Amino acid sequence: MSMSQLIAVSRKEGGPTAGFPFDVPAIRSLGEMDLGASVTLFVGENGSGKSTLLESLAIAAGLPAVGSGGLARDPTLVAQRRLADSLRLVWKARNHRGFFLRAEDFFGFQKEVVRGRAEHEAELRRLELELREADQAHRDRALGVHRGSIEALRSRYGDDPDARSHGEAFLALFKARLVPGGVFMLDEPEAALSPQSQLGFLSMIRHAVEEGGQFVIATHSPILMAIPGATVYAFDGGEIVRSSFDELEAVALVRDFLRSPQRFLRHIWDVTPGDR
Repeated sequence: MSMSQLIAVSRKEGGPTAGFPFDVPAIRSLGEMDLGASVTLFVGENGSGKSTLLESLAIAAGLPAVGSGGLARDPTLVAQRRLADSLRLVWKARNHRGFFLRAEDFFGFQKEVVRGRAEHEAELRRLELELREADQAHRDRALGVHRGSIEALRSRYGDDPDARSHGEAFLALFKARLVPGGVFMLDEPEAALSPQSQLGFLSMIRHAVEEGGQFVIATHSPILMAIPGATVYAFDGGEIVRSSFDELEAVALVRDFLRSPQRFLRHIWDVTPGDR
């Protein structure tokens, strides 16, 4: 049963119609989009408008961004803020839990976690030397802030985030940020994940949905496209069309490729029948 909070989005009347992103065919065709499912998927080729609409939705919903500056100040999202201003969001219920996450921002965020921990550790070592002669109470107060910050980072992201694979670190970050009843908008999260890790990611999504979470995800991954009960919108062909898993071009392409790789590769690679 759907427990969604955000149930629909549409364009306001009299809004802009020219310039990017309003001249992207799928964006131009946007009518009222049903977002009432617990999981909604945006699917399409690069440049089709799926990520642009997702980013604009996140801005209009006021979601905090993980791994980047605030969406209201991000210089790469000027056009998306223009689109966000022209969107009308319909809510069944509203709280401010949740987040927006782009895969590209995750890699920068992981570096910031490692850098922040290193800075706290360096300052802790400096203060330990500087306060060797101080009384214990004063030492505890001075050192406690940095010890607490290091412990918080360790508890949330592990003993050594830099030693993890990107997939492990991404899943740890995602799990640490999930809260019951949140709205989560994710742009191509599979970029950091192997196929096996994507299955683990699906399990996390299922548990979050059971706790009232709602997801809107832009993806190229047929694994994520198979989420049971998800509403799927295809952005190719110049309009946004509600689709089923079996109707998606990406799914058909992967199926055909795996069934007969040589049939595809012989056009782009020197492959003879029987080669693998």
